[in-house]
Amino acid sequence: MVPGATAGGLTSAEAQARLHEVGANEVAEAQEGAARRVLGKLWAPVPWMLEAAMLLELWRGRFLEAGIIAALVLFNAAVALFQEGRAQAALAALKTRLALDASVRRDGAWTTIPARQVVPGDLVKLSLGGVVPADARLVGGDILLDQSMLTGESAPVEAGVGAVAYAGALVRRGEAEAIVTATGARTKSGRTAELVRTAHVVGTQQTAVLGVVRNLAVFNGVVIVALVLYAIHLGSPMATIEPLVLTSALASIPVALPATFTMAAALAAHALARRGVLPTRLSALDEAGTMDVLCSDKTGTLTRNELRVAHARPFPGFDEARLLALAALASSDGGADPVDAAIRAAARPVEGLPERIAFQPFDPHTRRAEAEVRDAKGEHGRVMKGAFAVIADAAGADAAGRREAELLEAEGNRVLAVAVEIQGRQQIAGLIALADPPREDAALLVGRLSEHGVRVLMLTGDAAATAEAVARKVGIEGPVATPGAAKLPPQDCAVFAGVLPEDKFDLVRGLQAAGHTVGMCGDGANDAPALRQAHLGIAVSTAADVAKAAAGLVLTEPGLGGVMAAIEEGRRAFRRVATYALNSITKKIVTLLFIATGFVMTGQAILTPLLMIVLLLVGDFLAMALATDRVTPSRAPNVWRVDALTAAAAALGFAQLLFASAVLAIGTFLLRLAPDAAATLAFLTLVFGGQALIYAIRTGATVWETPPGGWLVAASAFDVAIGIVVATTGWIAAPLPAAVVAVLLAASVAFTFLLNRLRRLVGARMALA
Repeated sequence: MVPGATAGGLTSAEAQARLHEVGANEVAEAQEGAARRVLGKLWAPVPWMLEAAMLLELWRGRFLEAGIIAALVLFNAAVALFQEGRAQAALAALKTRLALDASVRRDGAWTTIPARQVVPGDLVKLSLGGVVPADARLVGGDILLDQSMLTGESAPVEAGVGAVAYAGALVRRGEAEAIVTATGARTKSGRTAELVRTAHVVGTQQTAVLGVVRNLAVFNGVVIVALVLYAIHLGSPMATIEPLVLTSALASIPVALPATFTMAAALAAHALARRGVLPTRLSALDEAGTMDVLCSDKTGTLTRNELRVAHARPFPGFDEARLLALAALASSDGGADPVDAAIRAAARPVEGLPERIAFQPFDPHTRRAEAEVRDAKGEHGRVMKGAFAVIADAAGADAAGRREAELLEAEGNRVLAVAVEIQGRQQIAGLIALADPPREDAALLVGRLSEHGVRVLMLTGDAAATAEAVARKVGIEGPVATPGAAKLPPQDCAVFAGVLPEDKFDLVRGLQAAGHTVGMCGDGANDAPALRQAHLGIAVSTAADVAKAAAGLVLTEPGLGGVMAAIEEGRRAFRRVATYALNSITKKIVTLLFIATGFVMTGQAILTPLLMIVLLLVGDFLAMALATDRVTPSRAPNVWRVDALTAAAAALGFAQLLFASAVLAIGTFLLRLAPDAAATLAFLTLVFGGQALIYAIRTGATVWETPPGGWLVAASAFDVAIGIVVATTGWIAAPLPAAVVAVLLAASVAFTFLLNRLRRLVGARMALA
């Protein structure tokens, strides 16, 4: 035992002194230094490409161009650092809100305190569904501990007096008292404050798009090599080849891609927080958008978790008042168990009631609670309360009793049986029907989820009849599976009745094995294993601490509207990123092939490196506004179709290449523009064509169907303005006549509608949203 520890617990003064001596019961997180974070943004594939271009410009003595490229690199890093900082601050605030509590004995009384205030020597109570707040040695009671997250052992461990319970373990059964032996960094795991998993996980969308860009880089490399070989074949001097290579290399760099991913995820997370949903990790948004099956606990999730006694059916020899009073004997005197609370609220004092001398709380393993009692004659006996099937098997029930139970269950009630045992003789005292009405928004949510391609399955420990009745009320239809029935594949059932916590875990894993992206919505500690296993765990606002700690999303407002909000924001983020990816891939294909076509057409580079840098600035970075665009969430779960996306980009790019090449041919051969003016025309064509592409592809419908977001309109106006200023002032390029600029702008607007028509045809053919 810890020195100074007593069976009566510590005094407040002793606890305060120890807290000052050993520190808070938490693990200090290793913080990455600012310099290391900045270097991390500068040391990655995209920055490497820009840094190589910058060094090449310095070698050529082009200090202005090199400075602009350096500014692009730093701006990219600054945007990523800013957005990541906001996301980390949001997650830190969430961890504070999810801090666990502990039940300790201080000054001779039990009280609840934040787990971080627990100190060695404290006497703590470990109850069903709770998380062990610190390493502790049991001094009373028996519990079943799930320490899989600490030891890797999948089987729970029975723990009695003298056993050690480690910080972070989950109490799966029973109740015990324990003396704390170690806190904070001195615990076995050293991870008490890390029950909420906030580690960054790379989303599937980022992996998919980066794969496309990597393939695109290979394609661009081949084109650049072919272009250089062609230039050498023509006998072009190095003074022509160097800017050609540099311009082509710059054209192939997806400059703003990393910053856009970070911005899209962070903006979606903040939008979700405003709607009452807190993500514990940014990847949860992607998982919400891709989810196609949602497993939901019944009690407290689809229902209000406000149990009340709806009916009391005494059996012969008992009356209603005595039945309820006996049930109260087999219920805890305090605590948050809703079943026991409902029975206590309905029970009234009756004469001649036995005296309770010992109590065993509800045990998920035996599925009943028991009280040892003594009557006025000194006779000892038991009162048992539990599921009707369990008590009926133990005490026996006649056909009339079973019919009554079936009728009550068919009405959607949770039916408990109460039995008494005196002198070895067991008798059922009667039935108690508990009602827990569905939430007002449950049926609406199930219907909306179905419309959006998400199938809802209900998981509950209640009997099949009760589960089926509630499922019918909230709109969940399909076969009902029970533990004793013939096993069906999880995906073939809609309701799973009579399940234990480990059954929920296995069902989630079975659905995942069948290829589904699975969400799990729950509120109780018994849901925690399934919440951890699911792709996306969702804890409702009234959930237990351990359920919130295991979840990827935490609802902060009553009701289930946050589930739909998470799906919508996840799908909006997906569409924004997919649109940006399609825009970026198409532009890289067009720009590089346009440079190659222009070289073949004119025999020289049609863009200077400086113009290419400006094009990257106004094209790639201003296109980041797509991450804020107004989009409509898809009616189907997110699916990355990488091959279709690449093929669509190739088709759109070919159309845009024809437009740009036609403009250049008219300027070169019809208008007979000088080479410098032709370069300006090529630059302006790519600027206007880039904007045409954005508005042609931003939705899968017509250009005018969904109004663009304000930031996107502002970015487009700024992009076009820069292009016009460069083309008409002679600032960094030869000026063009105003009439040429105006005609090109009008032609680009008309081309937008043609490109949009092609986008809709390609999208329909390739199943792109």
